[in-house]
Amino acid sequence: MSGPQPPVPFEVFGDGTAYLHGTKAALSEGEVLTPGFESNFRPGAPLRHVYVTQTLDAATWGAELAVGTGRGRIYIVEPLGALEDDPNVTDKRFPGNPTRSFRTLEPVRVVGELLDWIGHAPEQLQAMRDGVVARQRSGEDLIEE
Repeated sequence: MSGPQPPVPFEVFGDGTAYLHGTKAALSEGEVLTPGFESNFRPGAPLRHVYVTQTLDAATWGAELAVGTGRGRIYIVEPLGALEDDPNVTDKRFPGNPTRSFRTLEPVRVVGELLDWIGHAPEQLQAMRDGVVARQRSGEDLIEE
């Protein structure tokens, strides 16, 4: 019997109907995430959108890179409004939307939590953190809001 596997880039989670949100916030089923929380990539900058994805890989990055203390968490969420492709990755970093990353100006409701996911390898995580810092230093860390 095998346990959880490392996330696979661009692999859609489950049957493709679920949306995921990675964070360090401890949330309960039924809670609602709203825009206005601090960006993971621009300290002190509130976001106008809530970001969701349909890939476990992107949600894992969100949980691992999230600001705050505590462990990363991945929630299954239900968008309560219209979604649009996340312009910060779609066509900017990845042609099309292979990360299945979206954003919304509306709240999203927590409908469950994934408990059996595993993170990226430590060297992958450090490389991503180093890349984030390098983009911040060069001024390339702008989030299109």
